[in-house]
Amino acid sequence: MTKEELKERFRQFSLRIINLVNSMPNSIAGNAIAKQIVRSGTSPAANYRAACLAKSDKDFLNKLKMVEEEIDETQHWLSIIMDAGMISKARVLPLYEESIELNRIIVKSIISTKSRVENDKITKL
Repeated sequence: MTKEELKERFRQFSLRIINLVNSMPNSIAGNAIAKQIVRSGTSPAANYRAACLAKSDKDFLNKLKMVEEEIDETQHWLSIIMDAGMISKARVLPLYEESIELNRIIVKSIISTKSRVENDKITKL
C-alpha cells in the first residue's frame, strides 16, 4: 500500500467516525463519548499526513506512535459504544475491525522503520 493510499484510507476512516458520532444518542454518556471518539478517530489521518512530511526517521517514528495511540484509543471507545449498546454492534463492528487493521499497518511500519534505522547504524560502523 502506498503512502497516498494509506492517507486516503485514514481519511475515509475519519469520515466514518464522523458519521458514527452524528448518530450517537443524545445523552450525557453519548455526548461525552462522541466528543472523545471524534477527536481520537479523526486525528490519525492528520497525524499520518504529518508523519509523511517528517524531517527525520526519529520524527517519523514519533508521529507514527501518535497514530498508534489514537487508533488504540478509538478502538477503546468503539468497544464501549458496542458494549453499552449505544449503536448496534452490526454498525460499529466493521469500523472497529478497520481500526484494528489500520493499527496493524502502523505497527508494522514502526517495526520496519526501527529495523531499517538499526541496520543503517550497523552499516555505518
